[in-house]
Amino acid sequence: MLYALHEAAYGLAAPIQFTARAARAFWRSPLNPAGETDLGRTMFASADVVASLTRRYGKPAWRIDTVEVDGAPVRVICDTPWSTPWVKLRRFSRNPEDLESLGKTTDAPPLIIVAPLSGHYATLLRGTVRAFLEDFDVYITDWANARDVPITHGRFGLADYVDVVRDILVHIGRRAHVVAVCQPGPPVLAQAAIMAEEAHPSRPASVTLMGSPIDARLAPTAVNSLAEARPFAWFETQMIDTVPWPWLGAMRRVYPGFVQLYSFMSMNADAHQEAHRRYFDNLVAGDGDSADRHREFYDEYLSVLDLTEEFYLETIDQVFQRHLLPKGEFRHRGHRVDLSALTDVALMTVEGEKDDISGVGQTQAAHSLCSRLAEDRRDLYVQPGVGHYGVFNGRRFVTEIYPRIRDFVHRVETLV
Repeated sequence: MLYALHEAAYGLAAPIQFTARAARAFWRSPLNPAGETDLGRTMFASADVVASLTRRYGKPAWRIDTVEVDGAPVRVICDTPWSTPWVKLRRFSRNPEDLESLGKTTDAPPLIIVAPLSGHYATLLRGTVRAFLEDFDVYITDWANARDVPITHGRFGLADYVDVVRDILVHIGRRAHVVAVCQPGPPVLAQAAIMAEEAHPSRPASVTLMGSPIDARLAPTAVNSLAEARPFAWFETQMIDTVPWPWLGAMRRVYPGFVQLYSFMSMNADAHQEAHRRYFDNLVAGDGDSADRHREFYDEYLSVLDLTEEFYLETIDQVFQRHLLPKGEFRHRGHRVDLSALTDVALMTVEGEKDDISGVGQTQAAHSLCSRLAEDRRDLYVQPGVGHYGVFNGRRFVTEIYPRIRDFVHRVETLV
């Protein structure tokens, strides 16, 4: 019912959206002599804000065409070497001809970014991909919107997610480096331990966990407290709905992305209201650069995807309520995961001092759980002054966090 009401609201807002777009075009037209007056700019700003708030936000494009290497532009090649109905593995590689012209090696270590499946598209990590592209052959999991996957493709649960990590590593065929951003931390660490226990030739060379809820009992945030305070049955009955027609995934039971979005926005409602007020003021003042930055952020932030019922509920149950991985009770396909099996898979953890999603301590808990890992295969870092988003994106990530991860991975390369 909630999903149907949400779709109906979009339908009811269509006339408002159409009117706002028409007004925006009218007041921005170079043929309108009043367009650059105070009244014209105010009317344009008002129409633009209304149009932005009432439109549907689809999946953003990657927009990674070039990357700077030593200050020189290098073309980027993007392809999809492996896929399932649930995920596409995107590969971003630097053009070999451009690298050779700069005297750079074309044999960069493979690095897999496992993007979170928690409501936003993988394109949220566009800046993360750009940073790693300077030094690595980058792969990233581009998760499907459950709303668009027909029910004939069956279920996709937490165990299936763990299997995807293995399948990607096997596909690449050599010991790659894995970076898990937020939610993927537990399933990535679990699969790394399974493959290490098997001495699998494609086990990761290193795992970097960034703002991940490895042990959500530590430094609980509002998100953790909600998961603990509500009984599991509440999530089953209140957070799950059925995809309506005409979406391809009609009749599939999902955790709607818009529910996640509204939950996160309500946590910082004042900040979002202030951001839109500044956006309005910047449009009136003609500050195009500031307005463009606002649009770029919210075009990404407001683009959300649905999660399958089983994946969402199993994650709530096993990661946030029963805490199976840190208790040593996590099982994958009936096999108990033993994190002490990690002996030659290096581990780095990165946390943000002001993270209000995964509190400081939740990610670095992995070090004590991986008890047999040698000290020269570990690194622990807490970035001052950043929140959850700043752990994997933004200026501090590029200038302070990324160089540490890069140096860690290069050091591990000498140990493999």
